[in-house]
Amino acid sequence: MLPLHGIGVLVTRPRQQAAALCRLLEAQGARVERFAAIEIEPIDGRLEWAALGDLHQFGLIIFTSANAVRYGAALLEQRRDLPLAAIGPATARALNQAGYRVAVQSIEGADSESLLRHPKLNAVAGERVLLVKGMQGRELLEQELARRGALLAVAEVYRRQCPQPSDAEMRALEGRFAAHEIHAVTATSVEIAANLLALATPRLRGAFDAVHWVVPSARVAQSLREGGVKAASLLARSAEDQDLVSALIDWRAGESGA
Repeated sequence: MLPLHGIGVLVTRPRQQAAALCRLLEAQGARVERFAAIEIEPIDGRLEWAALGDLHQFGLIIFTSANAVRYGAALLEQRRDLPLAAIGPATARALNQAGYRVAVQSIEGADSESLLRHPKLNAVAGERVLLVKGMQGRELLEQELARRGALLAVAEVYRRQCPQPSDAEMRALEGRFAAHEIHAVTATSVEIAANLLALATPRLRGAFDAVHWVVPSARVAQSLREGGVKAASLLARSAEDQDLVSALIDWRAGESGA
């Protein structure tokens, strides 16, 4: 029997990023329900990009997410000799797949804190640094680099939006929980967790306490607790698809005593 046979998982990644995780879960026997709890929209920043000037003036160009690569790699204009940094393996992989070499990435972890521990980011005083990011994301990286004396420029290339599901979609989701067809919910960012809680009907808020939440960091788990969720969190090693699936498999094995 497959490790996740009989387990229903609500996948909440953006629509354009959910397919790979769903395939991995289904390959392990899970039943998958999709509910995109965040929408990603590109920002046309060509005028702002032009104002940045020659990118060779930057000692480091940091991409903060795979979405930053998806919507911002064009500003590199196929120049392969620029010094690039990536937060986390998914971002580094996205740059590699776009044909770029990553010079600096987190040694461990997939968040701003991890990248900030890299020796290169401890020697940025007086250096021009470009952040390629989404609007209204975490400000920790920007604030800490400025504190360390970096001369920062920012290119915002996408925005996050809370979706607006129809009444029919919400009723269908309520029905899945009421029928006990969902046993775990993925929440791979603080924004996704917050959106799920904001969108939830009273019935869903109650149902959320009866399932497990798969999260990539203690920060996301804490945001759920602060939002009033009483259910247990399953802490994955990262937000990578395989790590999320592994967290569920480990939990299931523990539940069954395997």
